[in-house]
Amino acid sequence: MRTFVHGAAVWEVASPRRPSRVAGVTMAGFRVRDLDALRMVPHPAVTLLLDFGAGSPILNDAAGRQQLGSVVAGPGIGSGGAVWARGENVECVQVRLSPVIAGAILGASPAELDGAVVALDDLWGREASRIRERLGDVSSWEDRFALMDALLARRYETGAPPVDPEVAWAWDRIVGGRGLVRVDGLAAEVGWSRKRLWSRFRSQLGLPPKRAVKLVRFDHAAHRLVAGEGAARVAADAGYTDQSHLHRDVVAFTGVTPATVADEPFLAVDDIAWPSHSLANPQTTARSIALSSSSPRR
Repeated sequence: MRTFVHGAAVWEVASPRRPSRVAGVTMAGFRVRDLDALRMVPHPAVTLLLDFGAGSPILNDAAGRQQLGSVVAGPGIGSGGAVWARGENVECVQVRLSPVIAGAILGASPAELDGAVVALDDLWGREASRIRERLGDVSSWEDRFALMDALLARRYETGAPPVDPEVAWAWDRIVGGRGLVRVDGLAAEVGWSRKRLWSRFRSQLGLPPKRAVKLVRFDHAAHRLVAGEGAARVAADAGYTDQSHLHRDVVAFTGVTPATVADEPFLAVDDIAWPSHSLANPQTTARSIALSSSSPRR
C-alpha cells in the first residue's frame, strides 16, 4: 500500500498483486481520511466505485445532484469539470471496465448510463448491498480484490453477449494508437459503412468513435502533463495541431487549463493506483489481429 498526501487529504492506495481473470478489468483500493472537493477527471473507461467503510463518498454534478455510496459511471464522466467527490473516512474499491466488456458485467450497455453517475443499487439491486457487506467483512485488500474479481468474472460469464468484433476492433485501434487514429478510416478497415459502425459503436460502448478518440488522446496527454512534461511537447507528441489545440481540449474535458490539470490530485493518485494504463481488451486483441488480416465484408 502506498500513501499520497494532498492538503488535508491522506490517501492510502492499494493495487492487486495479480491481474484480473477478466481481460479489460483493473482495480485499486482507496482509504481516504478527508476527501475534500476532488475534481473527477474524465477517463476512457466505465468506472465502478464500491464503498464499504464507515464513511461514504458523495459525488456532486453541475446540476446540483448528489449520489452517495456505490456508483457506476460511463466513459468520460466529469467532462467540463462537472463532477466532484468528497467525503470523510472513505474506504472503497474502484473498478475500471473496458467499455468492450462493461455491458456484460453491468447488465446494461454503457450507452444507457448516458454520461451520468448512477447508483449501483439501481443496476444490481440487492447484490450491490451484499457485496458491500462482504467487502467490509474481509480484512485485507488482496481478499477484497479476490472477492471482487470472482464477482466480476461470474457476471461476465453469465452476462450479455460481447459487443460486435468490429466494434471491439475499432476500440482497440483507438486505444492502441492513443487516440492517433483517423476516425473516418475505421469503418473502411472493418468493411462496414460509416453509419453502421458509428451506430453500433455508440449503442454498444456508450460514446461515438470521434468522442472516443478525443477522450483517449486527452487521457494520454493529461498523464504526461502530470508527469511534468511541458505542454508544447505533449501537444506535439500527442497529435494535437498545436499547444492551443491541447489547451482547448483540456479545458473542454476538465474546465481548467493544462497548468492546473498538471497539479490535479485525481491524476496523481491515478498514476499510483494504475501505474500502467491499459484500456484495450486482450481478448479482443486476438480478434483484432484476425480482423485486420481478413476483415468481414457485410
